Amino acid sequence: MVYAVVRAGGRQEKVEVGTVVVLDRVKAGADGTIQLTPVLHVDGDTVTTDAKKLAKITVTAEVLGDLRGPKIVIQKFKNKTGYKKRQGFRADLTRVKITGIK
Repeated sequence: MVYAVVRAGGRQEKVEVGTVVVLDRVKAGADGTIQLTPVLHVDGDTVTTDAKKLAKITVTAEVLGDLRGPKIVIQKFKNKTGYKKRQGFRADLTRVKITGIK
């Protein structure tokens, strides 16, 4: 069983080949693929966390498409002053499929 933990968009995701992951918006190259930075690599019983060895490992992903996250409503209210504020936010996301861990 081969998998890796990659750093993507301020978070860490556990990925295997064929896994579809939703990340913060990333720009794809001309061929529609991106490289992700591994933090941990597991190949059977071998666990790699050394930065020099991880620099040699590449995790490639194919961009499937861009999408928007769910709407988050932000409300602020202060009692007895008449202060009310309502604001919305939707995150820009990218869906990617992991194609290789080498």
